[in-house]
Order: sequence, then C-alpha cells, then structure tokens
Amino acid sequence: MEIRELAQETYAGRKFTARYQTHGYYDIRAAEDGFRVEYRPFTAPEERSFEDVFFGEWLEDPMAFGAFEDGELLGYVEGSPETWNRRFRISNLCIFEDAGRRRGIGTALMDTIAKAADASGARMLVLETQSCNERAIAFYRKNGFSVIGFDLYAYSNRDPERHEVRVEMGKRLDQAGISG
Repeated sequence: MEIRELAQETYAGRKFTARYQTHGYYDIRAAEDGFRVEYRPFTAPEERSFEDVFFGEWLEDPMAFGAFEDGELLGYVEGSPETWNRRFRISNLCIFEDAGRRRGIGTALMDTIAKAADASGARMLVLETQSCNERAIAFYRKNGFSVIGFDLYAYSNRDPERHEVRVEMGKRLDQAGISG
C-alpha cells in the first residue's frame, strides 16, 4: 500500500458514495444539565450511506491523500485549515470497500493528514461523524480523538429519530506528540 497526495485538479468534483454497516447508535438527548448519551443496539444491522464529492467547494485550502494498491484507490482522507481558529478540519476519511477495512489504511491516512495539519500550523484536528457510525467513533477514539460536541439537528429536523445526530470530535495536536 502506498499513501500519496491527491491532485485537486484530477479529483475535485468527483462523486463517491460512502457506505458503512452499523449495529447500533448512541442515543443523544439534550438534558437540563447537558446531554445524555446511551448506546442502543438495532434489532438487526443496518446499512447506511451518503453521497459526497472530493475537494468540497466549502473547504478553505483543501488537501487530500489517497491509499493506493496496484493503482487502485482504496481510501482517502481530506481536510483543510480553519485559519480563523488554527484548527484543521478533516472533512472525509473513507475506506471504499469493506475488504479494505482493518488493514491499517485508515490509521495510515489519519497519520498522514495529522502531519500535514501540524505542518500547516494547526493546533487541533476536528471532524464530524454520526451517532450511528459506531465503527468510526471507535476508530477516532483509538486515534486519540474525544467528543467535543453534538448537533441534534445538523442534517435534518428528524436527526434524533433517524439516530443520526452529528458528533463533533477533536484531538489537540500538542497532546498527540505532535507540536502545535
């Protein structure tokens, strides 16, 4: 496997579908003293997916890296600096096929973008995932991220009922052994 930077002029605007399977979700509810979070299993595993594009137009100064094997793009990570607060937002980290998971590809991509974020002067990495993407939450925690916030209605007015609440996660670069 080889990790290399993706050229914006080659990939910008290309569409892809991110898919994952979930066995449950984190039920996140506003409470008088903050939030209540409780894991709840689904009665049967569910497939979830969303459409996205490489190098989203909303990104400030995007960079992306891909994991390749025999010329095939197995997965990628994309992010951009938020210059106003010196954070670096990871907008996507996606392994395209289930067979590519649990092979260290995600970790290699995360390490690569963390080094690029540090080199850009960022003090912190931030990203979002959904309360039903339990594998992503576990992966980010394993890589030193912690929950820094929730948005109950980021995607629709029915996010809590859909078990798809936005979970913001972050990692201070200076705590990760990376200066920042």
